[in-house]
Amino acid sequence: MAASLAKTEEQRKRLFSDIAHELKTPIAVIQGNVEAIMDGVVDATPERMASLREETLLLSRLVTDLRDLSLAEAGQLKLHPEPADLGELVKSAVAGVQARAEDRGVRVEASIAGGLPPVLVDPDRVGQVLRNLVANALRYTPQGGVVQVSARPDVEAGSSANAGSFAWVSVADTGSGIPPEDLPHIFDRFYRVDRSRTRASGGTGLGLAVVKQLVESQGGRVWAESELGRGTAFHFTLPTATPGRHE
Repeated sequence: MAASLAKTEEQRKRLFSDIAHELKTPIAVIQGNVEAIMDGVVDATPERMASLREETLLLSRLVTDLRDLSLAEAGQLKLHPEPADLGELVKSAVAGVQARAEDRGVRVEASIAGGLPPVLVDPDRVGQVLRNLVANALRYTPQGGVVQVSARPDVEAGSSANAGSFAWVSVADTGSGIPPEDLPHIFDRFYRVDRSRTRASGGTGLGLAVVKQLVESQGGRVWAESELGRGTAFHFTLPTATPGRHE
């Protein structure tokens, strides 16, 4: 018990340290720019104000992700499950990034299998999972690359008696891939494969941790596969709205 308590305390200290580190940079950027504008050292140009807005958006995303993650880990995140059209949720997530993808020269595609059953989930939270994964894939896909979002019945989820009791979703990119030694840790809080790129690209370091908690809290599971130089695919399953399954 003493060892368990010591480990928990160490994890708590590390979390607080990580949070302080993540908050420090955007706050310092905002403070420095605002003071420079007030002192007349620099002008409040549209470009500078746009940069400040990006920093405030990053702070907002960080706070939201921290809140969702803490609630999910404590089992207190409110979910409102209902039968939902997974295909429509996928299409909505893809449509939401099309303009940004075109600006980056990346193609984003949706592939929805026929006969996809409705899933019993909180549609808003599944939409959040999809947006996080698609945005993450887009962030690390180079110009000319492709992000493919697929959904189908998960016929391999179990025996023939249980086949089709889950739906399967994949978000695959043609980016640089994730090193094998990093792959087991990518769902950890604040874990970053490339720290130098994540800050510049607007990531909070919590998106994948939030994805894991949201998927698992709705009865699914999530994992990733990657090959250096070829890309990464994130997969997750969700329970279908099969009659009698959730009684």
